[in-house]
Amino acid sequence: MVNVVFLLLVLLYPNLSTEWPTHTICKEDNLEIDYKSCDPLQDFALSIDRCSDISTHTLNIRAAMLLRHDIKALYLKANLIINGRSVLSYSESLCEPDHPKFLFCGKKKGEQLYYEGPISLGNFEVPQGDYVVSLKLVNEDHFTVLCADFTIKNHQDYPFP
Repeated sequence: MVNVVFLLLVLLYPNLSTEWPTHTICKEDNLEIDYKSCDPLQDFALSIDRCSDISTHTLNIRAAMLLRHDIKALYLKANLIINGRSVLSYSESLCEPDHPKFLFCGKKKGEQLYYEGPISLGNFEVPQGDYVVSLKLVNEDHFTVLCADFTIKNHQDYPFP
């Protein structure tokens, strides 16, 4: 009976929760990475095998989401936020109609995006400290495809060369 009442409350009052939950990607001694979807209509799934793989610059990830909009073109907007202030902004075109860079370019609304496998960070080092990286992917019609805020707490000591 309690389950029925709870289900009715969820169905009748869908706006009781205004935020998606915070998901932990990894948590080890000196490194923690969490994320929360900032899209009010959609959450997504993302995980990595081990935090320690970040130091090797190659991660095995799993990511999944259901597309709410077509991807003919896709643009990334990223901000590094420290103490509530944006200190660095970055933008890049990930998909263009005549020049797809990734497998998800050209996907249609309603399709599921799923990737499991390695990604390379190249020479990118995860900076030390506590900060937020805000990512937003928008399509050619300026609709949000994905929006997330990543909280990073990196207190690892890296050896100097």
